[in-house]
Amino acid sequence: MKKSLNQIPTTQERWKEVLQQNYGTPSITLVKGKGVEVWDESGKKYLDFLGGIATNILGHAHPAIVKAVSAQVRELSHVSNLYAHLPGVELAERLQDLVGDPTARVFFCNSGAEANEAAIKIARLSGRKNIISTTGSFHGRTMGALSITGQEAKRAPFYPLLSDVKFLPYGDLAAMIKHVNRKTAMVIVEPIQGENGVVTPQTGYLAAIRELCDDYGVLFAIDAVQTGMGRTGQWFGYEQENIQPDIITLAKGLGGGLPLGAMITVGKKTPAFKPGEHGTTFGANPIACAAANAAIDYLVTKNVLASVTKAEIYLKKNLSSLPGVVEVRGRGLLLGIVLDEQIAEKVATQAVKNGILVNSPNKNVIRIAPALNVTALQMQIFIRQFKKTLKEAQND
Repeated sequence: MKKSLNQIPTTQERWKEVLQQNYGTPSITLVKGKGVEVWDESGKKYLDFLGGIATNILGHAHPAIVKAVSAQVRELSHVSNLYAHLPGVELAERLQDLVGDPTARVFFCNSGAEANEAAIKIARLSGRKNIISTTGSFHGRTMGALSITGQEAKRAPFYPLLSDVKFLPYGDLAAMIKHVNRKTAMVIVEPIQGENGVVTPQTGYLAAIRELCDDYGVLFAIDAVQTGMGRTGQWFGYEQENIQPDIITLAKGLGGGLPLGAMITVGKKTPAFKPGEHGTTFGANPIACAAANAAIDYLVTKNVLASVTKAEIYLKKNLSSLPGVVEVRGRGLLLGIVLDEQIAEKVATQAVKNGILVNSPNKNVIRIAPALNVTALQMQIFIRQFKKTLKEAQND
């Protein structure tokens, strides 16, 4: 695209000329971040309460992650998986400890979709084909992950997808009891449906599915891509029900802002990959693993997960009392602000003008997922600006 010197194209114009429009054209261009604060190319500051959609668990440019990544890139940047490296082994050991089972085995990849693709292949290794997922679920956009994603609008343009997948209403135990049987290979469930509007099931739902899967020898997979790595005040988001899944999928917060995913199998009866059955080029990249190790170190040594629970209580109390808010649902710092009008998209757009970044997964829900080390002052500012934003959107 050629323009005269007095017609320098904006970043948005340049974006349209070179990038696929699967995300549309972003309204702002961010150039710098520190913690929960980010700045656009005009110098305007924002509070990032979306966190890369639950990814930047320690915010932007955290010193511990910067130090770890800088040191690692000076030593070893990438090797193929034909060779071992210490950051990957150390991270797998940490995840095994966090899972709390010495039988846990880790497959590293780059994203949540890839982690769920690996889970599908593990399920097939059981000798069964049928998979049960839930309506409203989101497990990724690659063809396998999309096949188990319960959102028709995302699936429809790409039919045919994998067959032998059944979607049951999220939270409906009776439906699970009716459809889980000895032909079922895997049941996959999110502890909280983030992309469906931060929908949280009733207490006991996961535990009941665990028991049902045990009865029929079915693999129970927890998709902890959004809820994992301390996001809910727990490491994975299912611990409150005292269960152990057969498969856990992770990504987003795992890499502390760098691309990293994992599929973890648990238990001696859960199938495992043999040499040649699966692979990845960039999975377990040493730099991403170094960032993950640094993030976990910080979360543990600073007891951040305890502060996540306190932040949840504070935000729920103050946001739920705002005019136009029906409830605030979710756990920890994965929260959905449910509105009494279908104006969530308008609220998210107006929020940018008021210096706060959020998103609208559906028409009446605003999702927030800030860094786990967000401060009390930053939460106070966010609440004030969100109140202002909501009032403006209601009166528009």
